[in-house]
Amino acid sequence: MAQTDLLEQAEQMARDVLVADGENPGEHLGARAEGDWAVAHHFAAQVPGYDGWQWCVVLAGAPGASEVTVSEVVLLPGDGALLAPAWVPWNERISAGDLGPGDLLAAPPDDPRLVPGQIDTLDVDPIDRDQVGQVFGEIGLGRDRLLSYEGRAEAAQRWHDGEYGPESPMARGARHTCATCGFYLPLAGALHGAFGVCANQFAADGHVVAADYGCGAHADTPVPPGGQGSPAYDAYDDGAVEIVSRDDADTGAR
Repeated sequence: MAQTDLLEQAEQMARDVLVADGENPGEHLGARAEGDWAVAHHFAAQVPGYDGWQWCVVLAGAPGASEVTVSEVVLLPGDGALLAPAWVPWNERISAGDLGPGDLLAAPPDDPRLVPGQIDTLDVDPIDRDQVGQVFGEIGLGRDRLLSYEGRAEAAQRWHDGEYGPESPMARGARHTCATCGFYLPLAGALHGAFGVCANQFAADGHVVAADYGCGAHADTPVPPGGQGSPAYDAYDDGAVEIVSRDDADTGAR
């Protein structure tokens, strides 16, 4: 008998190996030669949480020998097996809002959003760019890395599309834009004309807002009629209401 035939017929031995390990193998799913002297036996795995997986027991022999030995036992996924999601590096899993007190998050050395501090990123007023960069470089006060053009573009797009951008529900319902509001503090640098910070504690206080964002707390919003009264309704005059007692109402008296 050929060695592979002997190994293929050793199904019970492969099953006994799993049982001896405390497993409860299901039906035999077949055997496959793994070379001239090894055969892999597959069994359905009845393991909680491993739907579609199967046990693989590799039996091996030697030329001219009738003995069968166990080479390997492993749990493998079959077709349609329940698998864990693909692994994602931690720096790709984090998102806005994940950083908490005491957490450290370092930007990678090759972060495209940042460039070395000595590179001119065009993020300073052209009048002051040469003087500021030269002086800072001489006395060592410059930042090690600055926002690159790509970094500014990503931030601008994120702010434009976010909660305080011109397409937000609040902005769509506003009569005026932030660019004309007294509470609007424009950013410095290349984003000066497009974004600023809101200084109105009753609006988007402390948030970066697009120049064409807007809300109902604009500095030029007119005071509603009535001074300190409700801006939506006229004062309620209870003197014009006829008071009817409950007893009179029950007897039909007027």
